[in-house]
Amino acid sequence: MEAGNHTKVSECFLLGLSDDPGLQPVLCGVFLSIYLVTMLGNLLIILVISSDSHLHTPMYFFLSNLSFVDICFISTTIPKMLVNILAESKNISYIGCLVQTCFFTIFVGMDDFLLTVMAYDRYVAICQPLYYSVYSNVCNVIMLMSWFIVFWVALLHILLIMRLTFCMGTEIPHFFCGLAQILEVASSDTLANKIFLYVATVLLGVFPLTGILFSYYQIISSLGRMASTMGRYKAFSTCGSHLSVVSLFYGTGVGVYLSSALTHSSQRSSIASVMFTVVTPMLNPFIYSLRNKDVKGALRNLFGRAASCP
Repeated sequence: MEAGNHTKVSECFLLGLSDDPGLQPVLCGVFLSIYLVTMLGNLLIILVISSDSHLHTPMYFFLSNLSFVDICFISTTIPKMLVNILAESKNISYIGCLVQTCFFTIFVGMDDFLLTVMAYDRYVAICQPLYYSVYSNVCNVIMLMSWFIVFWVALLHILLIMRLTFCMGTEIPHFFCGLAQILEVASSDTLANKIFLYVATVLLGVFPLTGILFSYYQIISSLGRMASTMGRYKAFSTCGSHLSVVSLFYGTGVGVYLSSALTHSSQRSSIASVMFTVVTPMLNPFIYSLRNKDVKGALRNLFGRAASCP
């Protein structure tokens, strides 16, 4: 490709998880099953919350938004991967790669913000209950602000990527177009992209995690001042599901970073990314349905009503 003329790049090639032809049907079956389970689980969470008036609170409002974002998150990567496996093709258009990168960035950022807001929700409910009604009135504003921030961060990433040049037939050693993977295969200077990537990581990753840790520090400090052991247990039990999801999300996210930083094996990095991009959205509904009494009760009511219908 001629230097500085990236418009001639019409497509890239996603190398996927394996080149073994015998593994392709297995991968297709496994990821199709995971995708369907993820869709069903998260849609069920949204349906349960919307149908039960007892769950019309800020906590479950953000949970339903988290389920929606997880549906979009996994839909950004898996359908294209399945299409490539079935078509026995590895190609993705240049525009398609940019779109996938943009949406992936948006939904990762929204996951971060939602987990942070849900931690703050628990902090207000436990430590500042008198302000909870005021906080309830600004939930929609918080969501709009979150979408606004992540949209502009993703857009700036894409505008910076469009300045880069790539060779014809560029191969991306992954199963989707991610920011880090695109910057690795670029044939021009990526310093500005990497600087903005670090800034965005702080904004969408470090700051939200700091907010989560601060919220739980305040919660634990408040619970320590409670005289009743039962009161402490009851208050903290509402945080169990959220803590599990936070641990899963950030644990797998750190795993992706370490696998990329400490090893040059694209296969290990791809496996770590599977845990982050595929397994996490699938497990979130199970964590909330199995560990949350309110959601379990609403599920029983929903299934009871469905069974009683003629």
